[in-house]
Amino acid sequence: MSKVIIQNVGKVFERAASPTPALENVNLSIEDNEFITLVGASGCGKSTLLRILAGLEYRTSGEVVCDGRNIATPGADRAMVFQHYSLYPWLSVIDNIKFSRQLKVNRENLSSSDVESASGRAEALLNLIGLSKVRDAYPNQLSGGMQQRVAIARALMGRPSILLMDEPFGALDSQTREVMHDLILHIHRIEKTTIVFVTHDVEEAVYLGQRVVLMQPRPGRIHSIFPVPLPALRTQDMKHSEAFRALRSEILARIRESTGITTDLDMLEQLNLQNSEA
Repeated sequence: MSKVIIQNVGKVFERAASPTPALENVNLSIEDNEFITLVGASGCGKSTLLRILAGLEYRTSGEVVCDGRNIATPGADRAMVFQHYSLYPWLSVIDNIKFSRQLKVNRENLSSSDVESASGRAEALLNLIGLSKVRDAYPNQLSGGMQQRVAIARALMGRPSILLMDEPFGALDSQTREVMHDLILHIHRIEKTTIVFVTHDVEEAVYLGQRVVLMQPRPGRIHSIFPVPLPALRTQDMKHSEAFRALRSEILARIRESTGITTDLDMLEQLNLQNSEA
């Protein structure tokens, strides 16, 4: 059985004037330890679908099944990383990472061995994201990329089997984004977590994903799914390969097609001719 099965999922937002359909008949299966990227024009429902997977948004119709269980609410098996880091400013890096686990320890009166295990997990994640030297620093002392590393480590603290990421690198500069791309691929290999990653950046989607899922708007639904013909171990120079560029160009063309934006030069010339004659 697939790790995640999304079957005939629809979402309608009830507005004062009239209902607004955000998703319609979305079907997708995601395998264990797969890295899926979702792309598409604004308003195609990428983030809404991700929030439904997280249990943060109710679906109007259909089913979402994770590990054989129908889900509708948040769970420890799923963790989410947002574009904005949402770290606790009064906590150090290490304490931000341990925060959710510490709440569980306090709430359930866990044994000292559980506490030690949680501390060991936090230290291991700190090393994994390469921030052991700033373990006692506070968020306002970190760069944006470093803060997002801490947010990712915090999401991984409870060993979720599914990591949901909503444009997590959208606020970072291009050089930092490249560093974060390689970091999240490294984390994916080490943690063996299934990742569903939303982005507007097609190059990012192709570089990270094993499959790229293109969604189209009004209402949001799956337009196409593209397997990525690249080795599992990615390197930045692959972005210059013919296979990479060809897939990126094809997805960009499909996005324009799905939104009704033409790039047909003959058609544009014809329109210009008509306008000049008028």
